[in-house]
Amino acid sequence: MSTVVVAIAEPRASILATELELEGVRVAAVSEPGAILPLPDGVIAVIAPGTRAVLSPALIAACDRAGVRIIPVGDGDDRVLSRYGLPPALPAASAGWEIAEALAADAPEVVPRPAERPRRVITIWGPAGAPGRSTLAVQLAVEISRTGRRTALIDADTVAPSIALLLGLGDDAPGIAAACRRAELGALDGAELTRLCSTIETSGGEIDVLSGINRPSRWPELSAARLRGALQACRGWADETIVDVAAAFDADEEATYDLVGPRRHAATVAALQEADAIVAVAAADPLGISRFLREHAELRRLTSPTPVTVVVNQVRPGPLGIDARGQIRRTLDRLAGITDVSFLPFDRRSTDAALLHAGPVADVVPRSTLVAAVRRLATSLSPSAATTADSLRGSSPAARPLRRARAAREA
Repeated sequence: MSTVVVAIAEPRASILATELELEGVRVAAVSEPGAILPLPDGVIAVIAPGTRAVLSPALIAACDRAGVRIIPVGDGDDRVLSRYGLPPALPAASAGWEIAEALAADAPEVVPRPAERPRRVITIWGPAGAPGRSTLAVQLAVEISRTGRRTALIDADTVAPSIALLLGLGDDAPGIAAACRRAELGALDGAELTRLCSTIETSGGEIDVLSGINRPSRWPELSAARLRGALQACRGWADETIVDVAAAFDADEEATYDLVGPRRHAATVAALQEADAIVAVAAADPLGISRFLREHAELRRLTSPTPVTVVVNQVRPGPLGIDARGQIRRTLDRLAGITDVSFLPFDRRSTDAALLHAGPVADVVPRSTLVAAVRRLATSLSPSAATTADSLRGSSPAARPLRRARAAREA
């Protein structure tokens, strides 16, 4: 049996209570409209006028906590009912059977909200030799922010930080070093990160930038524990966090010292292990590919099973001949089992223009081939995109014929 509270003016309240009892609805209490609280135990609904004076925030909150429905009857304020998600008010002269039908009616179907995309940390890594980590990090942040996601760009390079210089920002901003100090104290939140960052306006939208240290000698400020805390705070602050790191790992360098102290490249290891996705950048020349292959196995050892997207930057026919992409694909497949590779063209004119104007390539040369390639890369990094980079050897060679057949059908 349903139990309700009737909270309308007399004499209609007593008459309605009698009619409801005849319909099999138990009336726990008859009260004045302004004296409904506290709610009796076991009540499933309150029958009350839908006016602003009756539907107070305190009543709405109490009903929400107890799971009690509100059936508006009589005069009602449509704006108030709409604000609280209540149905239109029934006529004041509604009989008991009409209100009993309203109580028995199914609650409105709740349309499930679409699942929100997870907030991610994406770390951009590459071996020594300037393969273009920082340039790719900046451009990738622009393309991801173009999708409407709040994007943060962090320079965690402890050897040669360059994000601030690429974007024309001053090197005296507090940046990631200050964020790490606040994280160590447990005082880093969204408001504090907003205060510490520098916001730049790009063609893709606003990007929040936490610039790096202005002198490499300050590397002890970016310890592993501090940076982990800062990146965890960034997850609740930005939808996508792009982190640019140095090349070296030196994961076991403390074994060479009698006393364990700060590690020079601990920030790189921490950012890679904290990442939800890793973009590994290699330069498209024999030296760059060789360096990448030597470091790739260590990268997978440190970060497996985090998916790794391999990007070969600065592709051109000069150092590798006419079929540069084919040679790189075959080499990576044969020596590291990497079959999924993204290529970025060598566009010196566009990157030079971006350096001259101290801005992203997409803002300076929007029709650049490099911009188009990074845009495709950003799409492939979407959480909905399938990835097969969880294994130590990358994509399975057995999947290559299936991929080729699917591509042929699409063509």
